[in-house]
Amino acid sequence: MTKGFSPKDVVCGSADLRAGGTLAQPFDVIHPDRRRRLHLWAELVVLFVGLPLLMRIAVFDYRIPLFYALPPVLIGFVVFLYYDRTFSLKKEISGAISGPVALSILGTFAIGSALIGSLVAVVMPDRLFALAAERPGLWLKIMTLYPFTSVLAQEFAYRVFFFHRYGSLFRSRWTLIFVNALAFGFAHILFRNWIAVGGTFVIGLLLAWRYERTRTFWPVYVEHVIWGWFAFTIGLGVYFFTGVKNPAW
Repeated sequence: MTKGFSPKDVVCGSADLRAGGTLAQPFDVIHPDRRRRLHLWAELVVLFVGLPLLMRIAVFDYRIPLFYALPPVLIGFVVFLYYDRTFSLKKEISGAISGPVALSILGTFAIGSALIGSLVAVVMPDRLFALAAERPGLWLKIMTLYPFTSVLAQEFAYRVFFFHRYGSLFRSRWTLIFVNALAFGFAHILFRNWIAVGGTFVIGLLLAWRYERTRTFWPVYVEHVIWGWFAFTIGLGVYFFTGVKNPAW
């Protein structure tokens, strides 16, 4: 039983739209009334519309490198989840990637990367593998740091926290997936180009669907890393640079 709740107040369903680490919650949290729904929607807008706009200001007005700005965001969301008595961080990260899920991830990537790679080769052949070939040191740093300084923050915020905190707002899994992907795409207005926003919306649909199916952090984390590595390698990384140089690079 979750500490602080009486047996009659606690509901812990398996067919809901919450995060994998979500524990038993009071009935009024799982089935929010109008006042709580308005509060959650306002909070969602502040965090997933307001925060990306603030990060845009931090990066472009104050010249803060993106890889410096994201770790504090990760810390903030993890601290919130750690002290949330209806969430178990241990439970969230204890799940493994099953064989069928791994095959699905690899199969999806094989088909998608072949299509996108072919498109890049035809439409922008001068950019094909350009970063890895022309600046191998920078490419290697991105490959090394990207999973830890970028993907961790994004997946905890947009999948784990989002599903845990706002899953109760939705009655349809597809509506939740769509809104989650829309928020994920909007976050990439930071890069000031439609390819970054549109591309991450599409990948956001895949990641939101994957998380809704598995309710486990690691599948979406690994899948996100693979697609990010691919984007920076194939030549699409140019659309995911802010132009604010990291002093260490």
